[in-house]
Amino acid sequence: MSDENTLLLVDGSSYLYRAYHAMPDLRGPDGFPIGAIHGMVAMMRRLRDQELGRDEPASPQARRHHAACVFDAPGKTFRDDWYPEYKAQRAPMPDDLRTQIAPIHEVVKLLGWPVLQVPGIEADDAIGTLARVGAAAGHAVVISTGDKDLAQLVTERITLINTMTDERLDIPGVLAKFGVPPERIVDYLTLIGDTVDNVPGVAKVGPKTAVKWLGEHGSLDGVMAAAGQIKGVTGENLRAALDWLPQGRRLITVRCDCDLAEHVAGWPVIDALALQPVDEAGLLDFYGRYGFRSWRKELETRLGVGAQVAVPSTAPGGQSDLFGGPVVAAAAAPIAPAGSAGAAPALAAVGEAAVAHGPASAQATAQPLARRYETVFTREALVAWIDRLRAAPLAALDTETDSLDPMRARIVGISFAVMPGEAAYVPLGHDYPGAPEQLPLDEVLAALRPWLEDAAAPKVGQNVKYDTHVLENHGIRVRGWAHDTLLESYVLEAHLGHALDKLAERHLGRSGLTYEQLCGKGASQIPFAQVDIERATTYSGEDSEMTLHVHQVMAPQIAAEPGLQRVYADIELPVSAILQRIERKGVLIDPAVLLRQSNQLAQRMMDLEREAYDIAGQPFNMGSPKQIGEVLFGKLGLPVKKKTATGAPSTDEEVLQELAADYPLPARILEHRSLAKLKGTYTDKLPGMINPSTGRVHTNYAQAVAVTGRLSSNDPNLQNIPIRTPEGRRVREAFIAPPGNVLVSADYSQIELRIMAHISGDPGLTRAFAEGLDVHRATAAEVFNVALDAVTPDQRRYAKTINFGLIYGMGAFGLAQSLGIEQKTAKAFIDRYFDRFAGVKRYMDETRARAVETGHVETLFGRRITLPEIRGGNGPRRAGAERQAINAPMQGTAADLIKLAMIAVQDTLDREGRRSAMVMQVHDELVLEVPADELDWVREALPRLMACVAQLSVPLLAEVGVGPDWDQAH
Repeated sequence: MSDENTLLLVDGSSYLYRAYHAMPDLRGPDGFPIGAIHGMVAMMRRLRDQELGRDEPASPQARRHHAACVFDAPGKTFRDDWYPEYKAQRAPMPDDLRTQIAPIHEVVKLLGWPVLQVPGIEADDAIGTLARVGAAAGHAVVISTGDKDLAQLVTERITLINTMTDERLDIPGVLAKFGVPPERIVDYLTLIGDTVDNVPGVAKVGPKTAVKWLGEHGSLDGVMAAAGQIKGVTGENLRAALDWLPQGRRLITVRCDCDLAEHVAGWPVIDALALQPVDEAGLLDFYGRYGFRSWRKELETRLGVGAQVAVPSTAPGGQSDLFGGPVVAAAAAPIAPAGSAGAAPALAAVGEAAVAHGPASAQATAQPLARRYETVFTREALVAWIDRLRAAPLAALDTETDSLDPMRARIVGISFAVMPGEAAYVPLGHDYPGAPEQLPLDEVLAALRPWLEDAAAPKVGQNVKYDTHVLENHGIRVRGWAHDTLLESYVLEAHLGHALDKLAERHLGRSGLTYEQLCGKGASQIPFAQVDIERATTYSGEDSEMTLHVHQVMAPQIAAEPGLQRVYADIELPVSAILQRIERKGVLIDPAVLLRQSNQLAQRMMDLEREAYDIAGQPFNMGSPKQIGEVLFGKLGLPVKKKTATGAPSTDEEVLQELAADYPLPARILEHRSLAKLKGTYTDKLPGMINPSTGRVHTNYAQAVAVTGRLSSNDPNLQNIPIRTPEGRRVREAFIAPPGNVLVSADYSQIELRIMAHISGDPGLTRAFAEGLDVHRATAAEVFNVALDAVTPDQRRYAKTINFGLIYGMGAFGLAQSLGIEQKTAKAFIDRYFDRFAGVKRYMDETRARAVETGHVETLFGRRITLPEIRGGNGPRRAGAERQAINAPMQGTAADLIKLAMIAVQDTLDREGRRSAMVMQVHDELVLEVPADELDWVREALPRLMACVAQLSVPLLAEVGVGPDWDQAH
């Protein structure tokens, strides 16, 4: 999140009640209730840490944050005038909570948060207004709340978070949770009603029916217009509620145009809401008055007031640890410059922290872990550590660099650990006034090279692919990577975060110094080379020893489950090494081709603009939704399909697609948008991504992102190059082979359908693949009960849509939309399909039931895909998880197969000493750069190797293409 453009808004009234009900009946020294105060402080601390980092609020970069904690003001609001029964059923605030309101306001201000109460409006309306103003001013707005009503505010710039559940709702998140996009939330809530605020909806209409109606009729207005066509009791109830629904919608809609001038200085500019420094002296007094002894002791230690142990200047961030993890009291020895009298390895002896050993479930019985980090300034100390690395059964390694680009990063320092709690840091490139003399980089790397390149010396790291690149930039090819904690976490818990700080917190109960604490954020961030060496020792030492510590906890959990161990050891670890080689090799790009395509796209975009202006009768900005809306719905009078959260007619892609079927202008706008995206993302951008030292583009393959095991790529994203349009497909023409070589593409054919046939054991599907039939034609013959040679093109198209739709859990509604047919007809097709392919129906039913029982599904090779929402989610989210339960085993197995294919191909290339090399992996496809004299061998070997990586009940088939560029090879 951008530092200077962050606006963090807290629904204080929501926090109040949640804190009160979440905490036990805590009492201060004088018997005063403090449970809600405690919960409020804890949540505000966590939120600030989570969303804004642990920067000292007084620092220049943090001052650019804006924030407000918004509370309901006492008294009536305008909604009470509209509807006297509004919130009438709410119980009065408990006395114990009411007495804590004033102290809560006080401590929130002491924590640096501006506090806002506006008489006459609710906190929601103030938040909505602030969010709209902040977003319009370019802020990334984050609203922390547990109130579902505020989902109507979500836009590309406004996000909701829930600190109780760690839920984050952006536009796709709202759709996934509620089944409708943000601009339909008001309509959705109006239909189901809001019992908390005593706003009636339509009797007997719940979320499922509301989502269905809005999907069928587009909006609340559309539902109301169709009320006469809706049958049954719900239809009667809808018609009975028609007079009420506009009032209900009015009550539920959050106002975003409130005048806050009397409450926010300089309104509508929000500079007055700058996040303030923590009032440490005030907090010290507050904690004492209300009996928060642990927090007071933390602060005393931080300030050196009555503390038992002095905190050195190198404590994380040089700041109060109020906003993060356990406080670590430290007594750091001074660092003697190398070569000085009495020079010795400097120790950052990081006292005792309340750090747990083992998984979070075991933290209650954990013992403190003493930490000692050594800064290596002398050759003698370096040799001693190399001896320790040699003797260790497993050593952790981490590099600190001057860049996140793995192909260009240079080493600033390197750290090691051979046991939890103890590490060494070798500074090699720190450059700031007064920096101590450091050992020469080349000399240190030469001393480390034998150990680094020794395949028999076991090493562990966090994201070892990056460190392998970095050391290879210095001419060292690391061998002996035995473990990667990033991949261990990915295999063990793919649905959770895999950053080291998350792993340490989750499995060890530990937290450490963050990169932002060390270097700052945004424009004020300093390079690692300018970080004080003592602080760098703490940071890098933690990275190494926490990596080793986390590995010791996760490895036994993986080893205890053969399926997970197989996926980790036999798939993910070897694939990581192969991906590093693919990234290193890169792919050749012809910038002249891209330049020509960019010019052609620009010309076509200009033609589209002229055509659009002619149709509209005026020029307008085709990149402006506002101007597009004015032309389409104002001037041309096209029908409004749906509205945005602000009530304006929507011009999103879905609306334009629907309008394009009947009107020419939306079609021109859609084409213009797609060409602009293609031009900006690929044809203009790719030439600038060519590495000047290699002349190639080097993508980064993210291995631990998709829960199904699929790879993703970035810089550039090879997975998302559009291929459904001629212009998109032509981008592949720019990916070329060097002289004397060709590109060879091998793509698994209908891989997920083949996996479906194997997993389900359905005899019809299995037979079709075994006999080499066109599976979609064979499906059509069964579904439509016609001979194979009598299947029409439309019947085959329908069957293909059904085949792939069922893989993704598509129901009758989705199939009807895809085929443009009545839902009743679509259901009949699906019923006939299941009659003919009963094994598929059985697989889907059994898989769904097993997933509900266990909370996860597995691939054929043992990869586990956890589905958190399948047992605990609401209706739409649970339904989405059930669809994922059906698809994930197939998509995950396909991911495992292409990874196994990569391993088989690379092993064969290495064993036979071939010069051919993999240069890309995209979806189910491998792309190789092949010398002309190896082409015949690759044509034969590549599909054979890919087909033999697993024995299924149906044959695996890889189709091979050859060409001078990727487009012709595909």
